[in-house]
Amino acid sequence: MSIENRKPTLLFQREKQNVSANDILAALAGGEDIALNQCTITGALDINRLLDPGEKFHMAALSITQTSEQKILTLTQSMVFDKCTFEENVVFSGPWDDKDSLSVEFKKDVIFNSSQFPGQTRFRNAVFRGTAGFDGCTFGGVVTFNNASIQGDAKFRTAVFNGYCLFGGAVFKDSARFTNTHFVKGANFSHVKFFSHTDFDGVYSSSRAVPTFDSIFFARKKYGDDESFWRFAKQSAQEAGHYRLAGDCFYNERCANLRKKSFGPDYDALSPAGKLVRIISSVRLLPELVFGKMLFGYGERPVRVLFAGALIIFVCAFFYAQPGAVHFRGPVVKESFLQGLYFSTITFTTLGYGDLYPAADAFHRGLSMIEAVAGSCMMALFVISLAKRFSRG
Repeated sequence: MSIENRKPTLLFQREKQNVSANDILAALAGGEDIALNQCTITGALDINRLLDPGEKFHMAALSITQTSEQKILTLTQSMVFDKCTFEENVVFSGPWDDKDSLSVEFKKDVIFNSSQFPGQTRFRNAVFRGTAGFDGCTFGGVVTFNNASIQGDAKFRTAVFNGYCLFGGAVFKDSARFTNTHFVKGANFSHVKFFSHTDFDGVYSSSRAVPTFDSIFFARKKYGDDESFWRFAKQSAQEAGHYRLAGDCFYNERCANLRKKSFGPDYDALSPAGKLVRIISSVRLLPELVFGKMLFGYGERPVRVLFAGALIIFVCAFFYAQPGAVHFRGPVVKESFLQGLYFSTITFTTLGYGDLYPAADAFHRGLSMIEAVAGSCMMALFVISLAKRFSRG
């Protein structure tokens, strides 16, 4: 039977005791399941010690493979550290001077719920095949999950990150829960990929640190799964005084909310008939789609109003330039597109000099009335969005 498929027969279990990091590393090297409850782990829990030829750990139960770029250390046992305190650093990645030289693969669930990490916590390049549980944990130093791949549930609910948190390049294959998490000094979510449900409700930063999120990816974006993340980013940027960034995040949040109302997070689970009903019912959101998002940009895209207004003026000018569409109170002037554009502009702006008026037929009078109403509304929208966009703070 291969090491990968071998079922561990031993259990390293302690409760309310001081446990040496050496003993835990020895248990990992021996393939034992870890079950610690309310224990204090003394010494640095550094997985690199297992690869140090100077250490005397029995490595027969470990699977270590070498690729052209790094070593892959596979841990086949489950690990549970419930309400434990780690006095020193916890390292399941390569050393700082060669941080990408090692990838640790956890075959089963890894649970650290309600544990305390006063030092550094590093899981760079780690692969979690099962659940990665960090609910209620408190991290004192820098936390690194760069380029980690979490293929099971990722649980960081009510966690407190007192140091800077690095998730750059991480991949979340299953649900990612950050509900009520506290990022004191901020977090880096650049190039992070979320492939399933995400939840950032109640996430905040007390030090006004704005998270970075360059090239962040949400596979369920069309269902509005990214709404809570943009709300978190918006609130952080607003409290820090980055109002333009807060406005951009607000726009993304509103767009996500519209998608959520249109489809909903449970859309995939609906029957074909249920999906059809959901799509038909989303017609009620058409005004918000057209006016709120596309035209108004939720108050964050004032240039869109200008372009829309110019488009209306030019389209109406085409009709007004037709023979007999516009009458002149003074001397007769030859019809032209320039004359149509002139009449369309003064109608849109409700200026109305009185030298021109539309033909008496229903089409041209109706067109001029619609354009006048559209112009009044769009000029008001432009003023509101311009003030909102550039007069904050």
